[in-house]
Amino acid sequence: MKKICILILMIFLMAKCFSQSNEVIHLWKNNVPGSDSTKHPARVYPDTRGNVIRLTDVTDPIVTVYPSKNIQQTNAAVIVSPGGGNKYLAMNLEGTEIAAWLNKIGITAFVLQYRVPYQQNGSLQDIQRAIRLIRSKAKEWNIDANKIGVIGFSAGGNLSARAATNFNNRTYPPEDKIDSLSCRPDFALLIYPGSLSKGPDHKLIPQLPVEKDDPPMFLFVANDDPIGLPLSFGYALHEAKVPMELHVYPEGGHGYGLRKGNPAAEAWPGLAETWMKNILKNKDGKQ
Repeated sequence: MKKICILILMIFLMAKCFSQSNEVIHLWKNNVPGSDSTKHPARVYPDTRGNVIRLTDVTDPIVTVYPSKNIQQTNAAVIVSPGGGNKYLAMNLEGTEIAAWLNKIGITAFVLQYRVPYQQNGSLQDIQRAIRLIRSKAKEWNIDANKIGVIGFSAGGNLSARAATNFNNRTYPPEDKIDSLSCRPDFALLIYPGSLSKGPDHKLIPQLPVEKDDPPMFLFVANDDPIGLPLSFGYALHEAKVPMELHVYPEGGHGYGLRKGNPAAEAWPGLAETWMKNILKNKDGKQ
């Protein structure tokens, strides 16, 4: 009986989170690059711990649009990449709940379902395509094409970091005119990003070729995060003179999203909002 109740709750939450009232955009009209899998809807991962809806087996990457009613405040958009250790996507904790927060502060959100499990090359292709596609349709959503950012959590934070440092790398053959546009995000927020360094010396992973032209970045992590701290990445940004704000909070662990009751979860949204407002204000001043 308990398992049946959990299943019913999951179905209800899934329906609520992925309401048909939100526009869903399939990233790849034709074949998904580098994939031989047949496209099909993502599968619910059999784990509901922490009231988290998890999706896996993503073969048809999509973005779901969450327009802000206050978009005139910023005319900005952010692509949200949930985490899940590259095994699944924590779609409510680090996806739809983040979209709701972004909407409240006047930012339209695009929640990304990128390829999992263990499709890191494919996931970079997905987020690059998503940035280009959203930039191509910016006027439709009253978005400034120069105010498109990314935010990612855990594995999604790793993906967002790769998007912010690999925009000059052509990772897939052009599909249409959309792929002639830049896939450089205008800013990036990395919340407890996962695995940006490796080894006992915490050497920066080679998938993050930091350059001076990388977009401004906001990094937040708790000091007791078992995954580790993104200090190597922060130092590389510092060396390249990339605008950066790095916060190491005393405690909070990992995987907290913005849910109440966790000190880190309650701290980062206010800091991130202030940082984004300054970034967007500076962009307005340059226009």
